Amino acid sequence: MNIEPHAHTIDGDTARPRRIRLDRKALRRIGMLGVTVAVAVLVTGRAQATPAPRLETAPGCANSSTAQPNGLQWQGEPAMTIDTNAAYTATLESNCGDITIALDAARAPHTVNSFVFLSGQQYFDNTKCHRLTTQGIFVLQCGDPTAKGTGGPGYKFGDENLAGAAYPAGTVAMANAGPNTNGSQFFLVYKDSQLPPNYTPFGRITGGLDVLQNIAAAGVQDGSGDGTPAADVSLNMVTTSQG
Repeated sequence: MNIEPHAHTIDGDTARPRRIRLDRKALRRIGMLGVTVAVAVLVTGRAQATPAPRLETAPGCANSSTAQPNGLQWQGEPAMTIDTNAAYTATLESNCGDITIALDAARAPHTVNSFVFLSGQQYFDNTKCHRLTTQGIFVLQCGDPTAKGTGGPGYKFGDENLAGAAYPAGTVAMANAGPNTNGSQFFLVYKDSQLPPNYTPFGRITGGLDVLQNIAAAGVQDGSGDGTPAADVSLNMVTTSQG
């Protein structure tokens, strides 16, 4: 796994669970997140018991889908079928509300082509968004049928659109396990993020950012800054359209 020094990471399609790596320099740069808790432990020699994991429905969210994802696998990247000069829109219909995304086929053609292909195969339908971060990088990660952070479609493809890449609120980009290891996992940025330019940006949220922020406001199950969302979020259906 490729880990940049003093950087947060977003992993996808790996054999290991995803974790944010934080060191003291990273904490200072981001605004001393988590330092108060760490200092309290050092001074007192003890910490409060970790709260029990919680799973809840965030305000505005319905019960999550009980249907199972199809978990299909393919041996290679799908053939290029999109028109790179056309406009494409993705709609994520979740139990917490709809999120619409303008896909950037011109700058990330392989990524958008893969996303359009997978959505057409109903690969994202009935999948959980398995990871939320509430410190530093501010993302909701989705696209893994296993909901463990280790799943993918069976193929990988190269990075795109990284020159000068930034991740302000509303960005949609690919998770990965290092250079050129994109699969199906992607993340939605709900607050300006300080990620390094290592993750292919391929879309911009045009509707439903408030849905995403509502999910984030519910926090993480175990009360940490990185883990399973406390709101039980499922993508009931993901569709794409041209024009």
